[in-house]
Amino acid sequence: MPYPYGPDFEVCAWDDTAHARILWLLPITKAEKDYRREQGLEGLESLFDERAIDPVDPQRPSVV
Repeated sequence: MPYPYGPDFEVCAWDDTAHARILWLLPITKAEKDYRREQGLEGLESLFDERAIDPVDPQRPSVV
C-alpha cells in the first residue's frame, strides 16, 4: 500500500462500476533486505517511519 499517502489514495473508484488499486514498489538496500528477513516487514517499516525517509528519493541513505 502507498502508506505515506493514506488509504484513500490506495483505491480510486469512479462511476460505482470501476476502480483501480494503487500499489507501489519501494527500492531497498541489501542491508534493509537482510534486516527485513531478520526483523520482519513491520520492523523495517518502523525504521522507515522513525528515520522519516523520503520514499521517492532514489539516493536516500539506508536506514540500517
